Amino acid sequence: MLRNLKYFIIPSLFIILLSSCYNDNKGQKNIFHYNESSGIASLDPAFAKSQSVMWAVHQLYNTLVEVDSQLHMVPSVAKRWSISADKKTYTFYIREAIFFHDNICFANGRGRKLTAYDVVYSFNRIMDKKLASPGSWIFNDKVDSVDGFKAIDDTTFQMKLIRPYNPILGILSMQYCSIVPHEAIEKWGSDFRRHPVGTGPFQYVAWEEGQSLILKKNKTYFEKDSAGYRLPYLDGIKISFNDSKATEFLLFRQGKLDFINDIDASFKDEVLTKKGTLRKEWQHKIVLQTHPYLNVEYLGILVDTSNPLVRSSPTRLRKVRQAINYGFDREKMILYLRNSIGIPAHSGFVPAGLPSFDSVAVKGYDYNPALARTLLKEAGFISTVSIPAIKLYTISIYEDMADYIARQLEEIGFHIQVEIVQKSLLLEMTSNSQALFFRGSWIADYPDAENYLAVFYSKNPAPPNYTRYHSAPFDALFEKALKETNDSIRYRLYQQADQVVINDAPVVPLWYDVVVRLVQPEVKNFQPNALNLLELRQVKLEKK
Repeated sequence: MLRNLKYFIIPSLFIILLSSCYNDNKGQKNIFHYNESSGIASLDPAFAKSQSVMWAVHQLYNTLVEVDSQLHMVPSVAKRWSISADKKTYTFYIREAIFFHDNICFANGRGRKLTAYDVVYSFNRIMDKKLASPGSWIFNDKVDSVDGFKAIDDTTFQMKLIRPYNPILGILSMQYCSIVPHEAIEKWGSDFRRHPVGTGPFQYVAWEEGQSLILKKNKTYFEKDSAGYRLPYLDGIKISFNDSKATEFLLFRQGKLDFINDIDASFKDEVLTKKGTLRKEWQHKIVLQTHPYLNVEYLGILVDTSNPLVRSSPTRLRKVRQAINYGFDREKMILYLRNSIGIPAHSGFVPAGLPSFDSVAVKGYDYNPALARTLLKEAGFISTVSIPAIKLYTISIYEDMADYIARQLEEIGFHIQVEIVQKSLLLEMTSNSQALFFRGSWIADYPDAENYLAVFYSKNPAPPNYTRYHSAPFDALFEKALKETNDSIRYRLYQQADQVVINDAPVVPLWYDVVVRLVQPEVKNFQPNALNLLELRQVKLEKK
């Protein structure tokens, strides 16, 4: 009882310290503050399917390998690895000085050393059907079902594949593959979501849902900088949960947040010019960071003809879906609604920034209302009166974009009804095939086009195949690409598969995204990256 009391008192004191620092004078402590307007659903990495969860999980846990700023796979928990000649057996050699965070789930409350057996446990847990992790699909049809994961000894982990699969290292860098201790799962059960225990640069202190989440520096973290100093530099992180973007912006202006991610429509014109630069009154007061990152914004169209929603909709016809793609001006949408932040998606579903991206090899859709009208007529809709109404589901922050597209599509004969729903409801609807036409985005989990094209692989459920797309030619190209070890050949196969999808038009690519951050001048070493992960290990706060 006294031992448990000790663990209650220490975090409580830390909460008071951090809270007073946040509310009274943020500059007194080396604490990084940011706001998560969408909230955080879980701190269990097995449920890291949204950006808000990924960001928090990235602070608390480590994976075997990770992606560096140049999109290369580099060591993390594994100090090195080897690959067998047949490309089917991967052997990882684990660092010996990595410890889990202190927690009452361990003997004497002291975090123990991470071993290869923890890797086996963590990966098997992801695939456990009882857990129902949204990442359970990541090893499907890839890893040997009998002897896939094995600990040779404490520091050697081995993974066996069914067949060569080049993107597997990218899979292992996903937050789903964070390494967790079995003691914490056994201690906390389903409540592990709010009692995280990892090996990451920061460790859990307290979480009052809807109010704030507090993390503190992991003083035994294994990574060091180039000069030999132990990371991280920060003492802690405080995440607030104001759901109002206006409030978030106000807190940033007051210096109570160190950065804000993305710029809401309600104040973007106050901060940015139409060319995407800071307005004069903001220059030298804040820092604008923009950087391409691997995300495609799109509209999805359910194409499973066994679904009654699809059978009764004009979107069941490919020419109608193509007409939607031709029917609005992406260039003007980015200029006026995004202040030039983003690249109009005139190519495929695979976004700019990936090595396989080629806008010449994969031809998408330009604004061509005349061709859109012709396609509608060819599909059998001679007059605009004959086209049934189509409901477009989106969340509130994309309402202006949905309205813009709806207005332009109406000019060529469509009747689009924009319906605003909560994010959680939209995810539920798309996962259960209840949304015929919906707004979506796909952020890369790892830097390979396979991560995007898997969205259309017929053997994948939803997620990720939200449109329920099924194409034998696509599947054949996709499967061939996965077996190919030559990068140049694999990229060409990816491009051909992407073109098949774009021609069938189960999606309407809108733009390839760009990270947009407003940052306080005292925040140093805060670098954006192509995966838009929140990287805080080397961040410093230089107080005035």
